[in-house]
Amino acid sequence: MSLDIDRHAHVESSIQRWDPRFKIASMLLLILCLALVKSIPLIVFGFVLSVGLLLVSRIPLDFIFQGLKVVVVFLLPFFIILPLTYPVEFESHFLGIPFAIEGLRLATLIVIKAIAIVLTAYVVFGSRRFDVSMIALQHLKCPPLVVQMMLFTYRFIFLFLAEMRRMDTAMKARGFIKKPDIYTLKVLGGFVGTLLIRSFERTERIYKAMLSKGYQGELHTLIEFKSEAKDFIKTGAVVVLAIAIFSVDMMTVFPHAEQAWF
Repeated sequence: MSLDIDRHAHVESSIQRWDPRFKIASMLLLILCLALVKSIPLIVFGFVLSVGLLLVSRIPLDFIFQGLKVVVVFLLPFFIILPLTYPVEFESHFLGIPFAIEGLRLATLIVIKAIAIVLTAYVVFGSRRFDVSMIALQHLKCPPLVVQMMLFTYRFIFLFLAEMRRMDTAMKARGFIKKPDIYTLKVLGGFVGTLLIRSFERTERIYKAMLSKGYQGELHTLIEFKSEAKDFIKTGAVVVLAIAIFSVDMMTVFPHAEQAWF
């Protein structure tokens, strides 16, 4: 799974040119509405909408599939677990095993919903550099501590992996070969411990360097955002679709709810 979600942030598209503040705010609302949907037809519509946004963003599909494979592998067991464990009287049997149709419906809803949300997240954070998206979050009054934790965590993942690859190369250069024995487990235990210590020491050095350069708990940047009429149109369209999906779902789940207003 590729961790650099913004690898193709340079690809020109109408999504890429969208003011990241408006894009993040409207897309997060869409994600929230998709997460609350309980109707399979509506979540299928949400999935189609997320695919459409992904195609408009022009992010390469092979890059998306590379990250989506891990999500799908994680979600597939739901089709086995939920039909066999859903707490209702079993409606049918499959190969002699009690099988709940409602559990299968719930599994389908969860899987489609999760994939739609992941695809929408790719549209949000894959169409602009990750640091720019974090700055946009800061402009949206997201707590500075949360923004900085997300930004530094994203950055340190790559540093952590680079350090791990360097140590692994050094071990192989010294003739170490992984085997299913106690000695290999001891060496790998030392490997993990050393990696954690080096990572901690690196964070201390970086933090002291930031303090020496005037860091006071806030991120300062020269990036400026400019909104245009097109940004408002795109934002309005996504917000209307998100609210429409949620409203129709509420009327489907609670068909008599609208009568309470009269």
